[in-house]
Amino acid sequence: MAAGAPDEPVPAVSAGGQRVLDLLDKAIDLQSPLVRKNIARARQRNPEATPAEVIRNLERMYVSALAGTGAAVGGAAAAPGVGTGVALALSAGEALSSLELSALFVLSVAEVHGVPIDEIERRRTIVMGILLGGSGSTTITKVAERTGQHWGRQIVAKVPIETLRQINRILGRNFVTKYGTKQGVIVLGRVAPFGIGALIGGGANAAVAALTVKASRHAFGPPPTSWDD
Repeated sequence: MAAGAPDEPVPAVSAGGQRVLDLLDKAIDLQSPLVRKNIARARQRNPEATPAEVIRNLERMYVSALAGTGAAVGGAAAAPGVGTGVALALSAGEALSSLELSALFVLSVAEVHGVPIDEIERRRTIVMGILLGGSGSTTITKVAERTGQHWGRQIVAKVPIETLRQINRILGRNFVTKYGTKQGVIVLGRVAPFGIGALIGGGANAAVAALTVKASRHAFGPPPTSWDD
């Protein structure tokens, strides 16, 4: 039977893994009230922008912000007189910033698509499912026992909360595994000497952002053709 199947018990995460999930919940809680302001910012140059144009602006803002955050930490780590301990502390703080930026982007795109995300379980499913990419969408469609494209619209808005809790337990375990490994590699790269850390930090975050953008397009599908008043 495949790992993470609906009828299998889901192992509890470790204390370190729970800290990662707590960071994710904190990021979601902090950014949820800012979603509409973020969308307004994406529309400020053109108040008449279509949903598709706004989503493209949100994508550009997200990739730029996440890459800039990684490069800034990497550059600080490479500065003369900054020890490895300080560099690692900077990277630990940036981990929350990265999650906050990612949560804000995902929830903003969901809002433009008109996906209801009032409950915390729906927000967790949306954010973790997109950040996990293909493995996240596979888990969601399997546990929800639904098929079809664009799970962000077709599944998350319709499945019962209890099913979402089951999905989120599996996603949480997978998120801890993937995020912890990926973040560890990126953090070590940022403390490389002579400015290499800035290149690795910015480049790694830009790659993560690009994958998140791709996953969000797969999850939600084509943008609405007009705004829902």
